[in-house]
Amino acid sequence: MNEKAPTAKSKIAQEYPERAPAGWAEAQKTLAYSSGLSLLLVDGYQPPAIVLANNNSICSSLQSSPQHVKLCDPYCGQAHDLAMRAGTTAQYKCHAGLHCFTTPVQIGTEELVTIGGRAFVKRSDYDALVERFCSGDLKDLLSGKVFENVIFADERRIEQLAGRVKRAAQDFNVGPAMAAKEPTTSVKSEHSDAALENEIKQLRSEIAYRSRLAESLQHFLERISSADPAKTYNSILHNSKDLLQSERASLLVFDEVSNELTLKAAAGFSANASELSSMRLGEGVAGSVLERGRPLLVQSLELAGIKPAPADRVYKTTSFISYPITIAGRKIGILNVTDKSGGGIFDEIDLNLLEIIGPQVAIALDRAEWQERATEFQLMSITDPLTSLPNRRYLEERLSEELNRSKRYDYPMSFLMIDIDDFKSYNDINGHQAGDLALQITAHCLKASLRSADVAARYGGEEFCILLPQTPVQEAIVIAERMRQRVASTHYPHGKTQPFGSVTVSIGVSAFAKYIDTMDRVIGAADRALYNAKNQGKNQIDIYQEDLGSAGRTAAGSTTGPLK
Repeated sequence: MNEKAPTAKSKIAQEYPERAPAGWAEAQKTLAYSSGLSLLLVDGYQPPAIVLANNNSICSSLQSSPQHVKLCDPYCGQAHDLAMRAGTTAQYKCHAGLHCFTTPVQIGTEELVTIGGRAFVKRSDYDALVERFCSGDLKDLLSGKVFENVIFADERRIEQLAGRVKRAAQDFNVGPAMAAKEPTTSVKSEHSDAALENEIKQLRSEIAYRSRLAESLQHFLERISSADPAKTYNSILHNSKDLLQSERASLLVFDEVSNELTLKAAAGFSANASELSSMRLGEGVAGSVLERGRPLLVQSLELAGIKPAPADRVYKTTSFISYPITIAGRKIGILNVTDKSGGGIFDEIDLNLLEIIGPQVAIALDRAEWQERATEFQLMSITDPLTSLPNRRYLEERLSEELNRSKRYDYPMSFLMIDIDDFKSYNDINGHQAGDLALQITAHCLKASLRSADVAARYGGEEFCILLPQTPVQEAIVIAERMRQRVASTHYPHGKTQPFGSVTVSIGVSAFAKYIDTMDRVIGAADRALYNAKNQGKNQIDIYQEDLGSAGRTAAGSTTGPLK
């Protein structure tokens, strides 16, 4: 008999099936999976059990941990003593909020005890435990395995299993023992065996369904998690949709700052899902469900008194579930499923499935939210807030990459440095707000003149830079002239106050060459050409080429002034 609890340092085994009475393990497994509940055979302190079937993954996580098993000691740990003292079935609710029973059974000559159930019968108990895993005393135990096989049931099903266990033990004892001693009772034994076999056959399809379900839920968190938030949103939607056999589903995430739900993924909509794009907390069905924090299961819109959606959305059924996703009371989002395959209706079983995967979905969504924020912060760190162009930091990173590529593959590469002419005067005369607007308009002109592979960046102040990968200098001159003309012909609110009667730019051009092969040299060459363009009257393009050793006329014969 196992009488002592394991020490904190010992490895905790969960079962010793080799000690089980011959043939009992299979019978116990049938009882457990057909009822959808956990079932253990114990001979003393637990863990370990003799035989364990369909264990609740929460119990497995807790009782496998030397640091947390002590939480279970007053409950399942002492269940053997409780049953033996009571001499009959006793029920209890453990620290995790799981409902269990313990009952003495005699199998052969051994006086043993079964522990069964390990199921949530109230959502509030489940929510309280999830909060403990997310932000309470169990947070260091949180992993995808915790929620692989979470069990929900009603009290009646737990009571029924206790009765079935007793009958199964009686039948198990009658069969081999009595047949050996009294041949006249063989008819009774055969009758009992036939009854048990018939029950097994009746439950076989249910067991097969639960086995498929258990397989589907295995590693659910891993399947729905990705380093890319968009992939996470779509994985959550499609895995949940398939699990619940829904033809149409949507996933919305809550933004605490705007107090709005925003659509992140949708499937099965015949038209554009833009009508679901956003809604405020408390608005519509989804907004109201998240505000209350309780799921809504509707089997019929008419019976529920809910107004049907517009006819152009073409829903096939009037049954749906709107499920709030939360972590420790913090609102994360909403998962909506409707149009059950085959025209069926959603029921409590479907809702229980969502309860099982809910914590995993919440964890994945929370990760995706942080990943999105990290991406936003990263973009902010490399983006100029005024013009929305990449900033100097990003430009220098890309320029370094393109230089390495040009060196390795002997690709051409050109670089432009652009300065708004007489910008200080424009700012002083018209004010800083007008100056900011001029910068924004100029950024738009430059970006509109580029190809998809080119990079326009704000270098600082009124200076911009253009990186032209795999572009020879002759082509760069054409692009530069296109930009110069576009800026000069664009209307600026105060453009007529400028010396040329409009806002203009001067441009310096450099190109990758034998001795212009580092970031500093490329930028320095373009800056020198820009300086010459300014000195020669502005609204100019000047080209720095290595073979000339300074800015000046190109080999193609282009002048350093405005190209006509």
